[in-house]
Amino acid sequence: MGKRLLLGKNAIITGTARGMGNKMMEVFAENGANIWACARTKNEKLEAQAKELSEKFGVGISVIYFEMTNLDEMRAAVKQIMQTKKPVDILVNNAGITDNTLFQMVTEKNLREQFEVNYFCPFLFTQYIVKLMLRNGKGSIINMASSAGLDGNAGRSVYGASKAAVICATKAIAEELGEKGIRANCIAPGITKTDMIANMSDEVMEETISRTDMKRYGMPLDQANAALFLASDLSSYVTGQTIRVDGCM
Repeated sequence: MGKRLLLGKNAIITGTARGMGNKMMEVFAENGANIWACARTKNEKLEAQAKELSEKFGVGISVIYFEMTNLDEMRAAVKQIMQTKKPVDILVNNAGITDNTLFQMVTEKNLREQFEVNYFCPFLFTQYIVKLMLRNGKGSIINMASSAGLDGNAGRSVYGASKAAVICATKAIAEELGEKGIRANCIAPGITKTDMIANMSDEVMEETISRTDMKRYGMPLDQANAALFLASDLSSYVTGQTIRVDGCM
């Protein structure tokens, strides 16, 4: 095994039950991080995977369940993390939802749900976790944004706007907390092969892929490796940035 970039560090990752968050859990564990793997509901497959990774790489992985939109559950999860008495070095706000609805078809319910899950909840969760990072005098916050938050794609007016809000908040967090030793950055994935794109038609998939310089979709590992870089000391002078991992769309 080569150099373990996160050896001895403690990371919180949301949305670990599947997709990019699940791959981040694997990559972070392989690189020596102890992990609080967050998911919405009881998941025996995730627990078995966490146990397997713990034993394989000699790290601690605790699965924590809470619904992001339930503030009582969120506070209980934070309390559970605090009770371990371990410093929090890394926070990856990965959990989110996507949407492909034309502007004139967007409902108020849809609008509020997208911002609730993609912006308000990770914003509030970060406020709680930053308090723990401040005790340690350092930390790396990684927020999953989207290329849609930078480009403004058709059918993604709400989703893109919620991710643009994440990008803006991340820049402000970086500016406010930089002198406290806390960094904040975004990853902006392009089309990535996860369950979240399962509802995209073949036609839309092909058209989107054709617009990338690399003529393929990304894989969860592509995003996980970007998160590994931002979580590690390799990026110790990187903050307030949004890194596109999109094959150059």
